[in-house]
Amino acid sequence: GQACSRPAMLPVAFFYVLLAFAGLYALVAGGAPERIGAVIFVVATVLSTASISAGRARFVSVEIGVVAVDLIMLAALLALALRAERFWPIWVTALHIIGTAAHAVKAVDPAVMRLGYAFAMSFWSYPMVLILAGATWCHRRRLARDGTDRSWSASSARSGPRPRPGPTG
Repeated sequence: GQACSRPAMLPVAFFYVLLAFAGLYALVAGGAPERIGAVIFVVATVLSTASISAGRARFVSVEIGVVAVDLIMLAALLALALRAERFWPIWVTALHIIGTAAHAVKAVDPAVMRLGYAFAMSFWSYPMVLILAGATWCHRRRLARDGTDRSWSASSARSGPRPRPGPTG
């Protein structure tokens, strides 16, 4: 059977539209973390789409190209989560870990159904993109309320040696 026949394409098309709108919104209205997140999402989507198996081979075994993209995306999201003065990258990284774990499940048990593997691998992308859109909206709210919204955590900067206390008196 054709796992990716016409009905299965609708959610993929919907995802691309959702990503286009959320990504554009983040690029235009987001702070630096949201813009970087949008670039990560778009680049990973393009690379995953280009590296997935064709036709009947799709999702039959572990999608090695997608695994590579997912691991690179995981590293990028983790770096963003560690540096950004935001909570959303932590949530998105956690969701991406769940989706990436689907590859391990398929590797451990190749009998996992193709559509089950595809679903487990891709489902988490939808809430991740919605979180990006919500994060951009929250950034705009903080800007309107406070006039500023710090993008990067001060704790992510390298610390130098502490100055020695001078003589007192």
